[in-house]
Amino acid sequence: MFKSLINFWKGKEFLTETFEDFKSMLIFAHGMFDSVCKKLIKNESIISLEDKVYGDDEKINKLQKNIRTRIIEHLTLLPTVDVSVCLLLMSVVKDAERLGDYCKNLLEVIGLLGEPMDKNKYERYFNAMDREISELFTKTKEAFIESDEEKAASAWKYETKIAKRCDDIVEELTMGSLSTKEVVCFTLIARYFKRFAAHLTNIATSVVLPLNQLDYFDERRRDEENAG
Repeated sequence: MFKSLINFWKGKEFLTETFEDFKSMLIFAHGMFDSVCKKLIKNESIISLEDKVYGDDEKINKLQKNIRTRIIEHLTLLPTVDVSVCLLLMSVVKDAERLGDYCKNLLEVIGLLGEPMDKNKYERYFNAMDREISELFTKTKEAFIESDEEKAASAWKYETKIAKRCDDIVEELTMGSLSTKEVVCFTLIARYFKRFAAHLTNIATSVVLPLNQLDYFDERRRDEENAG
């Protein structure tokens, strides 16, 4: 469904402008995520990081409003045309907006720690998960913008692995010997990482899932795993 509509819409001004804005939302969120992780995990010095994160989040919010306004205007003028894609875009744009919010949440963890993170402790629990999520950003952008079903399926596999590991990390933290502050901060990181993966995968799988199953890929995945 999605691919056929994309092919039908190619070259049309409405689609071109909307997709460019949506791609910009993902690019801003990806840059925010990488910057926050560099400071949080590697303690790299990043000039005016907080200003950059909050500034880029405002840009994401503005792009979201632009896209929604454009969609509403489009449907007002042509109420029976392209409804499915408009509803799909409304859904995934909200996912992209949430990515910016979770970047701000990760930034807050830096303040909660109050000191540089012990990288050895982080790697013991998370290994290279931050880099995997950064790669998932890339796969998601490519899957959606190129309408690539193979890359969408690949993103789905990433989410499955990341979500399971995040749940395992939280369980391990309850039995470890970290300080209370470290347990709280690592638990928050695990939960935020899981949400990043979920929102990114919802965007990517919009290429392959029916419209009525967007936001419910977790249920579909569990059903398929149980059936197997």
